[in-house]
Amino acid sequence: MSTAHTMREEDESNSKDDEEASRLLQSKPPSPPEDGDDEVAYEAREKILVVNLDGAEVEDPSTIRVPPFSWKKLWLFTGPGFLMSIAFLDPGNLEGDLQAGAIAGYSLLWLLLWATVMGLLIQLLSARVGVATGRHLAELCRDEYPDWARLVLWFMAELALIGADIQEVIGSAIAIQILSNGVLPLWAGVIITASDCFIFLFLENYGVRKLEAVFAVLIGTMAVSFAWMFGDTKPSGKELLMGILIPRLSSKTIRQAVGVVGCVIMPHNVFLHSALVQSRKIDSNKKGQVQEALNYYSIESSVALSISFMINLFVTTIFAKGFYGTKQANSIGLVNAGQYLQDKYGGGHFPILYIWGIGLLAAGQSSTITGTYAGQFIMGGFLNLRLKKWLRALITRSFAIVPTIVVALIFNTSESSLDILNEWLNVLQSIQIPFALIPLLTLVAKEQVMGVFKIGPVLEKVAWTVAALVIVINGYLLLDFFVSEVNGLLFGFVVCAGTAAYIAFIIYLVLRGGGLPCDLISILSKRLAFTAN
Repeated sequence: MSTAHTMREEDESNSKDDEEASRLLQSKPPSPPEDGDDEVAYEAREKILVVNLDGAEVEDPSTIRVPPFSWKKLWLFTGPGFLMSIAFLDPGNLEGDLQAGAIAGYSLLWLLLWATVMGLLIQLLSARVGVATGRHLAELCRDEYPDWARLVLWFMAELALIGADIQEVIGSAIAIQILSNGVLPLWAGVIITASDCFIFLFLENYGVRKLEAVFAVLIGTMAVSFAWMFGDTKPSGKELLMGILIPRLSSKTIRQAVGVVGCVIMPHNVFLHSALVQSRKIDSNKKGQVQEALNYYSIESSVALSISFMINLFVTTIFAKGFYGTKQANSIGLVNAGQYLQDKYGGGHFPILYIWGIGLLAAGQSSTITGTYAGQFIMGGFLNLRLKKWLRALITRSFAIVPTIVVALIFNTSESSLDILNEWLNVLQSIQIPFALIPLLTLVAKEQVMGVFKIGPVLEKVAWTVAALVIVINGYLLLDFFVSEVNGLLFGFVVCAGTAAYIAFIIYLVLRGGGLPCDLISILSKRLAFTAN
């Protein structure tokens, strides 16, 4: 009887445990750790309090009640999206824009628009993960994957960040060289740009809003500079509208088209946005607060990327007007673009060379500071390092600056050598894209992670389709690059072995997370079978 009684108690206890687990699974995502337990994006004292303006102080956690729209609240939530949008405006993107304009004219503007829309979708999913869980993507990856996979993902994210940072720092150094009339060499510009780490630390002491205001000034500087150049060059309004509204693609512009799409997804930016949204004080246990934050962040991010699209549009059309169909079109790059503009349009009251230099400097400085920011979140999240901010920023900055100085000294011999370097850096970042997108799409569709805020099946299919498209397009870029650059049996063998390991890890990530939606797998399987037949 005693044994039967004990078994009955155990059954009741197990039943209660199952019910409790089910209730937690259905009601909300796991609570974020306390500040003292794990590394966090922002300490509680650093977060911005979003005041409840409608007077409702009590909220039932089990319901989603979203207060009416408020312009004041939108202002309080404005900031993270603009910091995220800077990755769409870094020197690497500007070089892609100017080359697309010079070689393809106005014909790829429609692709620039839709690439920006795809980038917006990915960034909104990144923000969704950060808001709904109270943790950023690197932290969630630390819990989701075994140690060996977590370390590989961290290493890949750091490589992507270093590649982006080298482009950004060299872009700033080129701008400094332009604005100093060539007095300061490239390596000196790199060292000056490296000091942004300390500027960043200085600004952080004054709060998140002050830092966001500085980025707003830098984005405004870019917008004014490139809009001024747009006005000076007077591109054709008719051709501009046709380029946006009518899809056109020729065999001669495939490479530029791939570059336009490949630039919209920056691996470190996916990690960054999920952390930036946590700068506002949101209780992830209150569904109404979470949904409200998601709504405001969606509006803010859409506005920010609309502005970045306009700036990219200005750059593309400036070079389409000036250099499309000319003999300089295939040789133009970030290094010589300013001089080509000066030769084409002359000095005027304020030489166009210096306007270009100011815009490029704003792009380089803003993107290097956000790169430092992203580096802190990536390292802290994957490795759970609780270091002082100045030390963490110094470490992450050193990872990029040391190789950049070496690169500046080695590749400062000619314009063509810097262009070759830029191609290799684009390849390096393209390789890393799956290692940001696959974990993001895996986690944002998991009920155990997201609770009621997991994405639905339709959005999941759309997101995986966009991700697959971006990965395939970057895969084409990689294939095209390696076919033209890989020479020698030993190098070819190393590339093949590395490619096999790379594909195997991607397959592991997809399969481990439940990956692609079943319907999408079925469609892909049928298409592959049809192709084989």
